[in-house]
Amino acid sequence: MSRRWIIVTIILAVCVAIGAYEFPGLRRHVSQLKQEGPSDAENRRDVVAPQISTPTDVQSSAQIYWLAAGSSDTLAAVTIQLPLSADPVQRSRQVVAALIAQAPTAAQRTLPVDATLLQFYLLSDGTAVADFSDELASHTPSGILSEQLAVDSITHTLAANVPAIARLKILIHGQEADTLAGHVDLTGFFQVATPAASANPQPQPSVAPGLLNSPPPAGSATSGQK
Repeated sequence: MSRRWIIVTIILAVCVAIGAYEFPGLRRHVSQLKQEGPSDAENRRDVVAPQISTPTDVQSSAQIYWLAAGSSDTLAAVTIQLPLSADPVQRSRQVVAALIAQAPTAAQRTLPVDATLLQFYLLSDGTAVADFSDELASHTPSGILSEQLAVDSITHTLAANVPAIARLKILIHGQEADTLAGHVDLTGFFQVATPAASANPQPQPSVAPGLLNSPPPAGSATSGQK
């Protein structure tokens, strides 16, 4: 055997030995990736949406609407302490971030743990636009009840903490979606009203999709209006 082939054989043997040594660790790493749980999703969300802080933040009591303990169809306000901004846009981002990330238990969660609020806008007429990541639509369980609870938890939380907001438009990754996960209509607006007011909604005139600069309709309701 020539000297060249001896060198090639030695190199191949070394590569095989290194591969045999590294393979068990690689297999363990792949197994860990397959077993990712909610904490991994939370870590990814924190990278995409870091903690929101502003110079005017003051530790305050915030009311966040999650599922009531032991219930699968009723929202209840939970008072938590949050650093909240005086700016209504930043304040809105802060309370929605808390709604996603700080549910008391997994069973009380209303929004997917890996959903992210990408942008939030507030127009002078009180119309807010919340742009969520794709996970809000793709990871919310499909069904009228689960989708309505998701939307209501957002509108109730905003109503309790940001009085400047009159109504809300929900976008998914910068685009208008027909529905949240197949049922609740997202093409119109959702009235942002206190839970007490929304218990007795009044009929409202229809609103054409996309008219974000039109004045908010009279009355209060928690369902989207076309």
